[in-house]
Amino acid sequence: MTLAIVRRLVPQFGTSYGPPGDGPFPTVLVLHGSEGAWSGWSHRNAAILAAHGFLAFPFGYSIGGNAWNAGSIREVPLERTIRAMEALRAFPACSGRLALYGASRGAEHALLLSALMARDGLDSLPDAVAAHSPPDVVCGAFDGPARRDAGDPGWQPWDPAARAWTWQGSSDALLPTTPIEIERYSGPVFLSHGTADRVWSVEMTRRLERRLRAHGHQPEVHYYDGQDHIPDSDTENRHHENLLAFLARHLDG
Repeated sequence: MTLAIVRRLVPQFGTSYGPPGDGPFPTVLVLHGSEGAWSGWSHRNAAILAAHGFLAFPFGYSIGGNAWNAGSIREVPLERTIRAMEALRAFPACSGRLALYGASRGAEHALLLSALMARDGLDSLPDAVAAHSPPDVVCGAFDGPARRDAGDPGWQPWDPAARAWTWQGSSDALLPTTPIEIERYSGPVFLSHGTADRVWSVEMTRRLERRLRAHGHQPEVHYYDGQDHIPDSDTENRHHENLLAFLARHLDG
């Protein structure tokens, strides 16, 4: 029996998932949220993308962590994600066309990195960016163990002095509540959000959409009526249909 999804090691970075054969394939770098790299969600999302013809790489950027602990999103160097993008584009199975896709903190990561790269005129910008349930501002650091009490997970206010990201060796310009200037990025942008999200308010995506349109961009935006941060099965299937169509349109060829 021929495998429908094949794992391939991206040297020094980790495993990718893709279709069988030599390719090359359009590629998606998948960015996890606060659940961390070990939880399996980003690998599951990568496998779904792989089943539809994409080379997908779930990039573990969180600091520390293991199979029982999400680790932290604290002082994460965004330049390492650029190095992962470069490694993917040099990977034989990659067509050279590459998108970023993230949800929640991964969506923040994707939008913020693309905005900073565009602002600073860096080469190798992603060819498309997709973000589900994104914030429209930089958020504070997240530490998995600090968000758990003796029983259920408990959310506590962020320490504004604890920075999630660094850029060019510094976190000074990435203060929490700093707007993410995705309008600086001229490529195609996909945004989606549940209207009943209790983690990131849907108003953040509405603000992102308004700002993009005010700067002459035409983002593809989907609002999922009545859906929370994690959508139900029917909505998630519809979301994947929307996402796959967007990626195929902008990465094929």
